[in-house]
Amino acid sequence: MTAMTTPHVLILGGTTEARRLAELLHPTPDLTLTSSLAGRVAGPRLPPGEVRIGGFGGAEGLAAWLREHRVDVLVDATHPFAARISLHAARAAATAQVPLVALRRPSWTPVAGDDWHDVGSLAEAATLLPALGRRVFLTTGRLGLAAFAALDDLWFLVRSVDAPEPPHPARMEVLLDRGPFTLDGERELLRGHRIDVVVTKDSGGAATAPKLTAAREAGLPVVMVRRPPVPEGVPVAADPEQAAGWIGELLRPA
Repeated sequence: MTAMTTPHVLILGGTTEARRLAELLHPTPDLTLTSSLAGRVAGPRLPPGEVRIGGFGGAEGLAAWLREHRVDVLVDATHPFAARISLHAARAAATAQVPLVALRRPSWTPVAGDDWHDVGSLAEAATLLPALGRRVFLTTGRLGLAAFAALDDLWFLVRSVDAPEPPHPARMEVLLDRGPFTLDGERELLRGHRIDVVVTKDSGGAATAPKLTAAREAGLPVVMVRRPPVPEGVPVAADPEQAAGWIGELLRPA
């Protein structure tokens, strides 16, 4: 960062943690704050500060944007499963020589009474389902439903923020909703729809964790899709406060 310039932080966001980090940084005097949203969700909750929506054109496009807008710190606060964006962020930061930190909520961990089946992909989850149940609560979002499209003998309750597009399972009910969710609500959902197996991604965080407690109480198996690793060499902050502290140290005058 050169003298007499306003430091610029770019947050690749779209998550609760990204919004919280923007809220922490926005009051900072003489700081330019930009949050970038992918634009995949209709009506997103906008963070404070400047907001841009849409992609950059891969790692090369992001690197060019970092240079053009004189970004001093890049924060990858995207969804834990946005692996391609995270890889592009790491490559762009290295190319533009901009410090990068990944903001990742901790993974969920099983406790006594959980019946979790760990898998590496949605396709692997689909292969397990016929042996685990017939009425599936699918909470992996609207993307990737093609992995379950051939399971005609199963019934799916699909919960997502926006309506899914085909291909998707033939026997499917869509529940449009956005977290946070309550434990009582998740209990009633499992009972009311006679769910006998839950499929979810290891997104972590408290907003959608009650479904795991409700499944444990009901003795239901949970198929848990592992999250991809953060690109090698990228430091990780576990919460917005830690990320804000890391950024503050980077921007502190020498």
